[in-house]
Amino acid sequence: MNTTRTLCFVIAALSSHGALVCRLGQVRRSWRENAYRTLVITLLLQCLTLTMGAVAMVNERFLGVGNLATLVMHVSAVAFCVSAQIILLRWANTAEEAVRRTGYWLITGIALNALLIALFLIADGIGRPASDFSSGSGQPLVLIYLLVFIVSQAVPCVTIFRQCGPYARMAEKAELRPALRLLSVAAVILFFYCLARTVGIVTAACGIDLGGWKLAANVFSAVGIATLSLSLTISSWGTPAGQLLGWAHSYGSYQALYPLWRDLYGSSPDMVLEPPGVSVADLDYRLHRRVIEIRDGWPDLRPCIDRTASGPAGANRGAGDDSRQAFAEAAQIRRALHAKHTCIISDDNKDPDGFEDRDTDNFMAEVDWFAKVASACRKLGNTR
Repeated sequence: MNTTRTLCFVIAALSSHGALVCRLGQVRRSWRENAYRTLVITLLLQCLTLTMGAVAMVNERFLGVGNLATLVMHVSAVAFCVSAQIILLRWANTAEEAVRRTGYWLITGIALNALLIALFLIADGIGRPASDFSSGSGQPLVLIYLLVFIVSQAVPCVTIFRQCGPYARMAEKAELRPALRLLSVAAVILFFYCLARTVGIVTAACGIDLGGWKLAANVFSAVGIATLSLSLTISSWGTPAGQLLGWAHSYGSYQALYPLWRDLYGSSPDMVLEPPGVSVADLDYRLHRRVIEIRDGWPDLRPCIDRTASGPAGANRGAGDDSRQAFAEAAQIRRALHAKHTCIISDDNKDPDGFEDRDTDNFMAEVDWFAKVASACRKLGNTR
């Protein structure tokens, strides 16, 4: 069980350090901004909190003092929550309003940390076993200390969750909206951590053993901190991640169109202006070229298409309207290819239309439709 708890702390600490490194990469161009400096301080406190948590799990004595790592973890966690609240204030309020509310949170954080330190010393936290501060104990002062700490974490979770929704709608910068929404998710997860931690402490004080359920708080903490790290750094990695997803979608579309392009290319090689191929550097261009080549290869098959023929029996049973149309289109293409190759063309089979008269102004919609037809062509080829 201790191994799992330590692993959760390590995961949370690594995500925190990763977020800090990500933000420090912007230090040269952003250090003069107050919001950036506050964010870096917040991430430093987050790293300190989780690092001390991992240290406390490995060694009961830090710098020769018993449970000092636990005390530093709790004090820095309070400072971290206050700093995170200040970031949210700076994101969503005017400078004057943010400064005014920041003062309230700083005073509250200092008072809470003073109370925690006083309770720790009065309860003789230095001489107590580390288990008293991890799983709780029957000592009233230790119980009060732990409950005060949990309340100090739960209240910011509630306030951040309540503020993130309205602030996300008010935010003028588009990149702040996903950060605020993700921050609200992190606040919910960390609130569940507070609930699980409270249940664990109270049941331990009552002599009730929860068994493996004791790990729920550690799991919520690790997941919540990882989500929080993502929310505080999304403006740094959000755009590159979006570009990567766009590239992956374009590559998937490019490959999905291949069966349809291959059939038309085999019938009309002249439709291709450049040698077939794909390059990471010009993938968007290649995708557009493939769509254009499919359009260009279509006119050669028009005289061979028999629109009166039905699709393959059972090929599209139970499918939606688009799937049925795609299978019907694919079946007509394959019959037209066969008719062209065998030179069996009837004047009655001429058809002036193309691809069910799809709207060519919406490029991605056209790509999706071609991909469905290409998939149907591939399936029909496999069943023959």
